[in-house]
This record gives sequence, structure tokens and C-alpha cells, in this order.
Amino acid sequence: MERVGKIGALIAVLVLTGATANPSYAQDAEHGKVIFKTCAACHATDHGNRVGPGLEGIVGRKAGTVPGFDYSDAIKNSAIVWEAKILDAYLESPQEVVPGNRMPYAGLKDSTDRADLVAYLATLK
Repeated sequence: MERVGKIGALIAVLVLTGATANPSYAQDAEHGKVIFKTCAACHATDHGNRVGPGLEGIVGRKAGTVPGFDYSDAIKNSAIVWEAKILDAYLESPQEVVPGNRMPYAGLKDSTDRADLVAYLATLK
């Protein structure tokens, strides 16, 4: 339970400090679609599960809730709701935001690319 508390505290800090890629940048979902090609090796843009869960409807969805996907306990217990700021932070450093998650991804360091990717993910409804 202590781990969940630490994750929740980190999420609160990220949200309260306004952690986001670049608030003055107008996101480009079309460029985000290009960036997503790397993600497509593991994630579908619909509800289909692959190595990773399907990402349709990810923005606004509680983490760890796609039916039929075997999430790590870290994700299931994170209490995260995937909104732009937390997606940005997670895409930058998944293990820092949710220690113990199973996504084998080092992170997307370019803030513009992250903002564009988040904008693209928001179109997957």
C-alpha cells in the first residue's frame, strides 16, 4: 500500500506542477501519428490487445482497465486516469511515473514529440 501512496504522490506533484511537454506549443496530432508508428509494434489504435493494451479511448480512461489485458500490479494499483499531463510524464519516463510497470520502453525524451503523440492519442475515440 505504501508503494501506491508514493505513486499517487508523484502523480499529484506532476499534475500540480503542470508537468507537460510544452504548454505554449500547439500540438500536431498528424505528427503524433507518425511518432506512434514506433508504439504500433506493441499497441493497437483500437481495443485490440497486443503485447500492450489497445489504446482506443485511452484519454480519460483509468489505467489498467482494458478488458482481457494482463496488466502489472503496478499499473492496476496506480489509480492513474490517463489525461494529457500524466500521459506526457509517463511517455517521458514510464518507470519513474509507475515503478514496476512492464512496459519495456525507456521513454520519449523530446517534449514536442510527446505533445504531438498525446494529441494523436486523444483522437483515438
